[in-house]
Amino acid sequence: MTRNRAGQADGTGEGVMKNWRNIALHAAAAAAFIFLLQRYVLNASLESSLLWALTFGGCAAGLAYSQANR
Repeated sequence: MTRNRAGQADGTGEGVMKNWRNIALHAAAAAAFIFLLQRYVLNASLESSLLWALTFGGCAAGLAYSQANR
């Protein structure tokens, strides 16, 4: 059984751009959430909050990428 993904039928590649946009939005949302949680709720330092935001953003991007390619 095959799926017809957006952008593959007409060859424009719009489905690919949509995937990358969703991956970037997922990563940005996760990074913003963990930064705000660390910085203002848990009162962590700026450096620690940025490091956790970068880590969680990267993990979220990896997860979104793997889900987009399923």
